[in-house]
Amino acid sequence: MASLPPEQLNRALGRGLTAAYLVSGDEPLLVQEACDSIRAAARQDGFSERELHHVGPDFDWNVLLTSVNSLSLFAERKIYELRIANGKIDEAGNKALQHYCERPPEDNLLLIVLPKLSKGAQRSKWYQAIDACGTVVQVWPISPQQLPGWLDKRIKQAGLRADPDTIDLLAARTEGNLLAAVQEIEKLKLLCEDDFISADIVAGAVADSARYDVFSLVDKALHGDARAAVKTLHGLKGEGTDATVVLWALAREIRTLSQIAHGLENGQSFDRIARSSGVWDKRKPLVSRAAKRLRSNQLQLLLRKANSVDKTIKGLRSGDAWDELMDLVLNLSGTFSLSAPVQKLSLTLD
Repeated sequence: MASLPPEQLNRALGRGLTAAYLVSGDEPLLVQEACDSIRAAARQDGFSERELHHVGPDFDWNVLLTSVNSLSLFAERKIYELRIANGKIDEAGNKALQHYCERPPEDNLLLIVLPKLSKGAQRSKWYQAIDACGTVVQVWPISPQQLPGWLDKRIKQAGLRADPDTIDLLAARTEGNLLAAVQEIEKLKLLCEDDFISADIVAGAVADSARYDVFSLVDKALHGDARAAVKTLHGLKGEGTDATVVLWALAREIRTLSQIAHGLENGQSFDRIARSSGVWDKRKPLVSRAAKRLRSNQLQLLLRKANSVDKTIKGLRSGDAWDELMDLVLNLSGTFSLSAPVQKLSLTLD
Protein backbone atom coordinates (compact mmCIF):
# COMPACT_ATOMS: atom_id res chain seq x y z
CA MET A 1 0.00 0.00 0.00
CA ALA A 2 1.09 3.61 -0.47
CA SER A 3 2.70 5.38 2.49
CA LEU A 4 0.32 7.37 4.65
CA PRO A 5 0.88 11.10 5.38
CA PRO A 6 0.66 12.04 9.09
CA GLU A 7 -2.51 14.10 8.62
CA GLN A 8 -4.39 10.96 7.50
CA LEU A 9 -3.12 8.74 10.31
CA ASN A 10 -5.84 9.42 12.90
CA ARG A 11 -8.58 8.63 10.40
CA ALA A 12 -6.84 5.37 9.51
CA LEU A 13 -6.43 4.48 13.19
CA GLY A 14 -10.13 5.08 13.68
CA ARG A 15 -10.84 2.30 11.19
CA GLY A 16 -8.77 -0.15 13.22
CA LEU A 17 -5.18 -1.10 14.00
CA THR A 18 -2.81 -2.97 11.72
CA ALA A 19 -0.19 -5.45 12.91
CA ALA A 20 2.78 -3.13 12.39
CA TYR A 21 3.57 0.55 11.93
CA LEU A 22 6.66 2.13 10.45
CA VAL A 23 7.09 5.85 11.08
CA SER A 24 9.88 7.44 9.04
CA GLY A 25 11.03 11.05 8.72
CA ASP A 26 13.39 13.79 9.83
CA GLU A 27 10.86 16.16 11.42
CA PRO A 28 11.03 15.23 15.15
CA LEU A 29 7.76 16.86 16.21
CA LEU A 30 5.65 15.21 13.50
CA VAL A 31 7.33 11.84 14.02
CA GLN A 32 6.70 12.03 17.77
CA GLU A 33 3.06 13.05 17.30
CA ALA A 34 2.47 10.19 14.85
CA CYS A 35 3.93 7.71 17.37
CA ASP A 36 1.83 9.22 20.16
CA SER A 37 -1.32 8.73 18.07
CA ILE A 38 -0.47 5.08 17.37
CA ARG A 39 0.25 4.36 21.04
CA ALA A 40 -2.96 6.09 22.15
CA ALA A 41 -5.06 4.08 19.70
CA ALA A 42 -3.33 0.88 20.81
CA ARG A 43 -4.04 1.61 24.49
CA GLN A 44 -7.70 2.13 23.70
CA ASP A 45 -7.65 -1.26 21.98
CA GLY A 46 -6.25 -3.02 25.06
CA PHE A 47 -2.49 -2.87 24.48
CA SER A 48 -1.47 -2.20 28.08
CA GLU A 49 2.28 -2.91 27.89
CA ARG A 50 5.11 -1.38 25.91
CA GLU A 51 8.57 -2.81 25.34
CA LEU A 52 11.11 -0.34 23.94
CA HIS A 53 14.31 -1.34 22.11
CA HIS A 54 17.00 1.00 20.79
CA VAL A 55 18.44 -0.81 17.79
CA GLY A 56 22.16 -0.38 17.12
CA PRO A 57 24.87 -2.38 15.32
CA ASP A 58 25.07 -4.92 18.16
CA PHE A 59 21.34 -5.42 18.62
CA ASP A 60 20.33 -9.08 19.03
CA TRP A 61 17.20 -9.59 16.92
CA ASN A 62 16.69 -13.03 18.48
CA VAL A 63 15.91 -11.30 21.77
CA LEU A 64 13.02 -9.53 20.08
CA LEU A 65 11.70 -12.67 18.40
CA THR A 66 11.95 -14.67 21.63
CA SER A 67 10.04 -12.00 23.53
CA VAL A 68 7.37 -11.75 20.83
CA ASN A 69 6.82 -15.50 20.70
CA SER A 70 6.95 -16.17 24.44
CA LEU A 71 3.65 -16.87 26.19
CA SER A 72 2.72 -16.05 29.75
CA LEU A 73 -0.09 -17.12 32.03
CA PHE A 74 -0.83 -13.44 32.44
CA ALA A 75 -0.14 -12.38 28.87
CA GLU A 76 -1.03 -8.79 28.05
CA ARG A 77 -1.36 -7.17 24.67
CA LYS A 78 1.97 -5.50 24.08
CA ILE A 79 3.52 -2.81 21.85
CA TYR A 80 7.06 -3.63 20.68
CA GLU A 81 8.72 -0.34 19.76
CA LEU A 82 11.99 -0.28 17.84
CA ARG A 83 13.88 2.99 17.56
CA ILE A 84 16.58 2.84 14.90
CA ALA A 85 18.52 6.11 14.99
CA ASN A 86 20.86 5.34 12.08
CA GLY A 87 18.02 3.94 9.94
CA LYS A 88 20.03 0.82 9.10
CA ILE A 89 18.76 -2.74 9.41
CA ASP A 90 21.27 -5.55 8.94
CA GLU A 91 20.65 -8.99 7.45
CA ALA A 92 19.60 -10.45 10.80
CA GLY A 93 17.06 -7.65 11.20
CA ASN A 94 15.89 -8.13 7.64
CA LYS A 95 15.11 -11.81 8.31
CA ALA A 96 13.60 -11.14 11.74
CA LEU A 97 11.15 -8.53 10.44
CA GLN A 98 10.13 -10.73 7.51
CA HIS A 99 9.56 -13.60 9.92
CA TYR A 100 7.46 -11.41 12.20
CA CYS A 101 5.30 -10.12 9.33
CA GLU A 102 4.62 -13.57 7.92
CA ARG A 103 2.40 -14.41 10.91
CA PRO A 104 2.16 -11.38 13.21
CA PRO A 105 0.87 -12.37 16.70
CA GLU A 106 -2.61 -11.03 17.40
CA ASP A 107 -1.68 -9.71 20.84
CA ASN A 108 1.38 -7.79 19.62
CA LEU A 109 1.80 -4.54 17.76
CA LEU A 110 5.13 -3.59 16.19
CA LEU A 111 6.11 0.08 15.96
CA ILE A 112 9.34 0.95 14.12
CA VAL A 113 10.68 4.52 14.18
CA LEU A 114 13.46 5.60 11.82
CA PRO A 115 14.81 8.70 10.05
CA LYS A 116 13.96 9.36 6.41
CA LEU A 117 14.46 6.17 4.42
CA SER A 118 16.48 5.96 1.23
CA LYS A 119 15.03 4.57 -1.99
CA GLY A 120 17.19 1.49 -1.46
CA ALA A 121 15.70 0.87 1.99
CA GLN A 122 12.20 1.17 0.53
CA ARG A 123 13.05 -1.61 -1.93
CA SER A 124 14.30 -3.94 0.82
CA LYS A 125 12.42 -7.12 1.73
CA TRP A 126 11.88 -6.07 5.36
CA TYR A 127 10.26 -2.78 4.22
CA GLN A 128 8.00 -4.58 1.76
CA ALA A 129 7.01 -7.04 4.49
CA ILE A 130 6.04 -4.20 6.86
CA ASP A 131 4.19 -2.45 4.05
CA ALA A 132 2.24 -5.63 3.26
CA CYS A 133 1.10 -6.43 6.80
CA GLY A 134 1.02 -2.97 8.37
CA THR A 135 1.05 0.78 7.82
CA VAL A 136 3.91 3.02 6.68
CA VAL A 137 3.73 6.66 7.81
CA GLN A 138 6.11 8.88 5.84
CA VAL A 139 6.78 12.24 7.50
CA TRP A 140 7.95 14.98 5.16
CA PRO A 141 9.39 18.35 6.27
CA ILE A 142 7.11 21.38 6.18
CA SER A 143 8.37 23.72 3.44
CA PRO A 144 8.54 27.51 3.96
CA GLN A 145 5.57 27.87 1.61
CA GLN A 146 3.53 25.35 3.65
CA LEU A 147 4.52 26.71 7.07
CA PRO A 148 1.96 29.59 7.32
CA GLY A 149 -0.89 27.20 6.52
CA TRP A 150 0.44 24.64 9.00
CA LEU A 151 0.73 27.32 11.71
CA ASP A 152 -2.79 28.58 11.00
CA LYS A 153 -4.12 25.05 11.47
CA ARG A 154 -2.20 24.56 14.73
CA ILE A 155 -3.39 27.93 16.04
CA LYS A 156 -7.00 26.95 15.34
CA GLN A 157 -6.45 23.57 17.01
CA ALA A 158 -5.31 25.49 20.10
CA GLY A 159 -8.62 27.39 20.07
CA LEU A 160 -6.99 30.64 18.93
CA ARG A 161 -7.22 33.02 15.98
CA ALA A 162 -4.59 35.08 14.17
CA ASP A 163 -4.50 37.29 11.10
CA PRO A 164 -2.17 36.52 8.13
CA ASP A 165 0.43 39.13 9.16
CA THR A 166 0.74 37.59 12.61
CA ILE A 167 1.08 34.11 11.13
CA ASP A 168 3.78 35.38 8.74
CA LEU A 169 5.70 36.85 11.67
CA LEU A 170 5.43 33.62 13.64
CA ALA A 171 6.57 31.68 10.55
CA ALA A 172 9.58 33.97 10.16
CA ARG A 173 10.54 33.43 13.79
CA THR A 174 10.18 29.66 13.84
CA GLU A 175 10.94 28.55 10.29
CA GLY A 176 12.56 25.12 10.26
CA ASN A 177 11.69 24.34 13.90
CA LEU A 178 8.15 23.05 14.33
CA LEU A 179 8.71 22.18 17.97
CA ALA A 180 9.63 25.80 18.68
CA ALA A 181 6.51 26.91 16.77
CA VAL A 182 4.23 24.73 18.91
CA GLN A 183 5.92 26.01 22.08
CA GLU A 184 5.42 29.60 20.89
CA ILE A 185 1.72 28.96 20.30
CA GLU A 186 1.35 27.55 23.82
CA LYS A 187 3.12 30.61 25.24
CA LEU A 188 1.00 33.00 23.19
CA LYS A 189 -2.12 31.25 24.43
CA LEU A 190 -1.34 32.66 27.87
CA LEU A 191 -0.71 36.18 26.56
CA CYS A 192 -3.56 36.85 24.15
CA GLU A 193 -7.00 38.24 24.93
CA ASP A 194 -10.28 36.98 23.47
CA ASP A 195 -8.37 34.05 21.94
CA PHE A 196 -6.87 36.39 19.31
CA ILE A 197 -3.12 36.52 18.70
CA SER A 198 -2.07 39.94 17.40
CA ALA A 199 1.22 40.88 15.75
CA ASP A 200 1.92 43.16 18.71
CA ILE A 201 1.74 40.20 21.09
CA VAL A 202 4.04 38.08 18.92
CA ALA A 203 6.58 40.87 18.54
CA GLY A 204 6.43 41.62 22.25
CA ALA A 205 7.03 37.99 23.11
CA VAL A 206 10.32 38.10 21.22
CA ALA A 207 11.94 40.17 23.94
CA ASP A 208 9.66 41.62 26.59
CA SER A 209 12.46 43.63 28.18
CA ALA A 210 13.79 45.19 24.98
CA ARG A 211 14.20 48.96 25.15
CA TYR A 212 13.86 49.19 21.40
CA ASP A 213 11.09 47.63 19.35
CA VAL A 214 10.48 46.95 15.69
CA PHE A 215 7.32 49.04 15.47
CA SER A 216 9.17 52.10 16.76
CA LEU A 217 11.83 51.46 14.12
CA VAL A 218 9.23 51.37 11.35
CA ASP A 219 7.50 54.54 12.54
CA LYS A 220 10.78 56.47 12.72
CA ALA A 221 11.70 55.35 9.22
CA LEU A 222 8.27 56.33 7.89
CA HIS A 223 8.64 59.70 9.58
CA GLY A 224 11.87 60.18 7.61
CA ASP A 225 14.02 60.36 10.76
CA ALA A 226 16.94 58.32 9.49
CA ARG A 227 19.22 59.03 12.44
CA ALA A 228 16.63 57.88 15.00
CA ALA A 229 15.75 54.84 12.91
CA VAL A 230 19.41 53.82 12.68
CA LYS A 231 19.82 54.24 16.44
CA THR A 232 16.79 52.02 17.03
CA LEU A 233 18.13 49.40 14.60
CA HIS A 234 21.43 49.34 16.52
CA GLY A 235 19.43 48.93 19.71
CA LEU A 236 17.46 46.00 18.32
CA LYS A 237 20.66 44.28 17.24
CA GLY A 238 22.25 44.91 20.64
CA GLU A 239 19.21 43.49 22.45
CA GLY A 240 19.59 40.26 20.48
CA THR A 241 16.41 40.68 18.42
CA ASP A 242 16.07 38.16 15.61
CA ALA A 243 16.85 39.78 12.24
CA THR A 244 13.85 37.98 10.72
CA VAL A 245 11.50 39.91 13.01
CA VAL A 246 13.02 43.25 11.95
CA LEU A 247 12.80 42.30 8.28
CA TRP A 248 9.18 41.15 8.69
CA ALA A 249 8.14 44.52 10.15
CA LEU A 250 9.96 46.53 7.47
CA ALA A 251 8.78 44.35 4.58
CA ARG A 252 5.15 44.47 5.76
CA GLU A 253 5.21 48.27 5.83
CA ILE A 254 6.92 48.50 2.45
CA ARG A 255 4.26 46.22 0.89
CA THR A 256 1.53 48.37 2.39
CA LEU A 257 3.14 51.56 1.06
CA SER A 258 3.57 49.95 -2.36
CA GLN A 259 -0.15 49.09 -2.49
CA ILE A 260 -1.05 52.64 -1.47
CA ALA A 261 1.33 54.20 -4.00
CA HIS A 262 -0.09 52.02 -6.78
CA GLY A 263 -3.64 52.96 -5.80
CA LEU A 264 -2.87 56.67 -5.66
CA GLU A 265 -1.29 56.50 -9.12
CA ASN A 266 -4.55 54.97 -10.37
CA GLY A 267 -6.68 57.78 -8.95
CA GLN A 268 -7.97 56.11 -5.78
CA SER A 269 -8.39 58.09 -2.58
CA PHE A 270 -5.86 57.60 0.20
CA ASP A 271 -8.51 56.85 2.84
CA ARG A 272 -10.03 54.09 0.75
CA ILE A 273 -6.68 52.43 -0.02
CA ALA A 274 -5.49 52.78 3.57
CA ARG A 275 -8.65 51.17 4.87
CA SER A 276 -8.38 48.23 2.46
CA SER A 277 -4.68 47.87 3.35
CA GLY A 278 -5.40 47.62 7.06
CA VAL A 279 -3.85 50.94 8.11
CA TRP A 280 -5.17 52.07 11.49
CA ASP A 281 -6.71 55.54 11.70
CA LYS A 282 -4.08 56.83 14.13
CA ARG A 283 -1.29 55.82 11.71
CA LYS A 284 -2.85 57.33 8.60
CA PRO A 285 -1.04 60.70 8.89
CA LEU A 286 2.35 58.99 9.22
CA VAL A 287 1.70 56.58 6.36
CA SER A 288 0.29 59.37 4.19
CA ARG A 289 3.45 61.45 4.55
CA ALA A 290 5.62 58.46 3.70
CA ALA A 291 3.46 57.62 0.67
CA LYS A 292 3.93 61.16 -0.65
CA ARG A 293 7.69 60.98 -0.10
CA LEU A 294 8.34 57.54 -1.63
CA ARG A 295 7.50 56.79 -5.25
CA SER A 296 6.17 53.49 -6.52
CA ASN A 297 9.42 52.57 -8.31
CA GLN A 298 11.40 53.27 -5.13
CA LEU A 299 9.11 51.00 -3.13
CA GLN A 300 9.47 48.21 -5.69
CA LEU A 301 13.23 48.53 -5.30
CA LEU A 302 12.84 48.26 -1.53
CA LEU A 303 10.76 45.09 -1.92
CA ARG A 304 13.54 43.56 -4.02
CA LYS A 305 16.06 44.58 -1.37
CA ALA A 306 13.91 43.02 1.35
CA ASN A 307 13.86 39.78 -0.63
CA SER A 308 17.67 39.89 -0.82
CA VAL A 309 17.91 40.42 2.95
CA ASP A 310 15.66 37.40 3.46
CA LYS A 311 18.02 35.26 1.36
CA THR A 312 21.01 36.53 3.36
CA ILE A 313 19.33 35.66 6.66
CA LYS A 314 18.58 32.15 5.38
CA GLY A 315 22.16 31.69 4.16
CA LEU A 316 21.18 31.55 0.49
CA ARG A 317 23.55 34.41 -0.37
CA SER A 318 26.64 35.87 1.26
CA GLY A 319 26.52 39.13 3.18
CA ASP A 320 25.76 40.68 6.55
CA ALA A 321 22.01 40.75 7.18
CA TRP A 322 22.24 43.65 9.65
CA ASP A 323 24.24 45.78 7.19
CA GLU A 324 21.59 45.10 4.57
CA LEU A 325 18.82 45.93 7.05
CA MET A 326 20.65 49.21 7.69
CA ASP A 327 20.54 50.00 3.99
CA LEU A 328 16.83 49.12 3.88
CA VAL A 329 16.05 51.34 6.88
CA LEU A 330 17.96 54.25 5.38
CA ASN A 331 16.13 53.90 2.07
CA LEU A 332 12.74 53.68 3.78
CA SER A 333 13.69 56.83 5.68
CA GLY A 334 14.26 58.57 2.35
CA THR A 335 18.05 58.38 2.09
CA PHE A 336 18.79 57.14 -1.42
CA SER A 337 21.48 59.49 -2.67
CA LEU A 338 24.54 58.03 -0.92
CA SER A 339 26.03 54.56 -0.99
CA ALA A 340 25.27 52.38 2.03
CA PRO A 341 28.76 52.63 3.64
CA VAL A 342 28.77 56.44 3.33
CA GLN A 343 25.21 56.58 4.68
CA LYS A 344 26.16 54.56 7.74
CA LEU A 345 29.26 56.67 8.38
CA SER A 346 27.36 59.97 8.10
CA LEU A 347 24.66 58.77 10.48
CA THR A 348 26.93 57.28 13.14
CA LEU A 349 29.14 60.35 13.31
CA ASP A 350 27.50 63.16 15.22
